Amino acid sequence: QVQLVESGGGLVQAGGSLRLSCAASGSIFRLNSMGWYRQAPEKQRELVAGIASYGSTNYADSVKGRFTISRDNAKNTVYLQMNSLKPEDTAVYYCNAVVSSSSRLDFVAYWGQGTQVTVYS
Repeated sequence: QVQLVESGGGLVQAGGSLRLSCAASGSIFRLNSMGWYRQAPEKQRELVAGIASYGSTNYADSVKGRFTISRDNAKNTVYLQMNSLKPEDTAVYYCNAVVSSSSRLDFVAYWGQGTQVTVYS
């Protein structure tokens, strides 16, 4: 089993910054892609940013130029640096990791419990 533990959410004024962290632990043989999703009230969960094991990244258009995703493979941790935050960034942010627990490379997607980000104007 694999656990994802998120931290770093909170309340911030528009224009401010927050940094989210997500550490994966447990039965990890190979950690593939990692990413951040968010879900605002009455909206579908959406991809915010993703990062491949070799470092390639992708972002939602709404956060390009403001958010930066990175990872520390030695620590099995992914980060999301969020700058120039806007009220529309308010949501619960979820960490996602695609993990194989064995050399069979049968990858499974895991989710964190979510961390609230609230941006006020």
